[in-house]
Amino acid sequence: MRLIAITGGIGCGKSVVARMVQVMGYNVYDCDSRAKMLMITDPEVRKQLQIAFGDETYLDDGTLNRQHLSRVAFADADKLSRLNGIVHPATARDMLRWADEQAQQGATLSFVETALLRTAGLDRMVDGVWHVSAPTSVRINRVMKRSGLTAQQVKDRIAAQTIEDQLVEGEQSIINDNTTALLPQVMQLLNQHEYQQ
Repeated sequence: MRLIAITGGIGCGKSVVARMVQVMGYNVYDCDSRAKMLMITDPEVRKQLQIAFGDETYLDDGTLNRQHLSRVAFADADKLSRLNGIVHPATARDMLRWADEQAQQGATLSFVETALLRTAGLDRMVDGVWHVSAPTSVRINRVMKRSGLTAQQVKDRIAAQTIEDQLVEGEQSIINDNTTALLPQVMQLLNQHEYQQ
């Protein structure tokens, strides 16, 4: 089975591309939602997060205190690195288990949606990369609309993911700038010989 990453920085529109391939019948592992799930359900991850970020990391009902974690982690590069050091390895292990399940079920092509392909080391675990990009102003507006963050908060998150915004040789590019049609780009990549089932 071939495993293709759909990646790009925050607000680039990679989730839209991931939903497109899902509608076409392909399986997609969403690193962000799975990581959030692991932060709630994985006892070892919970323990490490509480040690690193304090008891207020979890609310009284056991759910993750996302506001606290975001406020602390995105304001300090060392703390963000510590958060990533806890969550990324757990997510990578979970993704590999998922990919193995897909292969056992007969899938020949599956996808991984991730904002942190290189940061999490997932680039070494996939067979190809679709890199989604958009102008910074478009990304800021998208994230502000969906999350309620300020422009500066979005800029901080973009700055924290600089390494993910660079198109690396061999990666396939998808432009999602609210002008260029997405579907023909996705169909072209799916139809290329190396991605055929």
